[in-house]
Amino acid sequence: MNDDPEKRKLALVIGGSRGIGRAVALRLARSGFDIWLNYRSRRDAAEETRDAIVACGAACDLLEFDVADREAVKTALSDKADLTPPDALVFNAGIARDNLMVWMTHEEWSEVLNTNLNGFFHVTQTVLFPMLREKRGRIVAISSTSGQIGQAGQVNYSASKAGLIGAAKALAREVGKKNVLVNVVAPGVIETDMTQDLPTDRILPLIPQNRLGQVEDVAAVVTFLCAEPCMYVHGQVIGVNGGLAM
Repeated sequence: MNDDPEKRKLALVIGGSRGIGRAVALRLARSGFDIWLNYRSRRDAAEETRDAIVACGAACDLLEFDVADREAVKTALSDKADLTPPDALVFNAGIARDNLMVWMTHEEWSEVLNTNLNGFFHVTQTVLFPMLREKRGRIVAISSTSGQIGQAGQVNYSASKAGLIGAAKALAREVGKKNVLVNVVAPGVIETDMTQDLPTDRILPLIPQNRLGQVEDVAAVVTFLCAEPCMYVHGQVIGVNGGLAM
């Protein structure tokens, strides 16, 4: 860990209070980043994560806003990012409203797309110009295996996560010359609150490694993309899925 505050970098972690986002924030903190930690509603979880980050020797600001609310994003981030552009953005916001498409409501479709895909636009556009101005930055979007190969009962979720992949690839073509690197990490079945009710006995035979992923598995790849100084990885989708999708 780098203990010199003048040499520490800054990472904005969206959806950072629990699960994958929490693991990412903690690993980045241990790797020399101070953290802007976004959460939507679970203040208790956000404060617990902040305390853990501070215990690593990093600074942490809590930012409460809903990524689906464009005005809330701008209010929270515009001036802050303009004054202090983050070195890395990790977009980890995501919700699921699973249903077969024939029964899916408009609300189940729109809520997932508004958070998972529109949220990426709202946040990334807000911090992008300061990154381009500084001619540096790393952007990592957390997609999903569902966005790569689709998943029955998740037409909305799969669409949103596939959309993230397309958006990130297009953005990578736009900003690479400005030294802003954009990549996607696509986790498979990771042990979090969102997956605790899944039928593990039916899923494990589909995974060559024969285990569910851990949040640390994802955090390790995200941290590499954010922190590694020798970086020629750009516009790529890196699967963290134990071989579930190849």
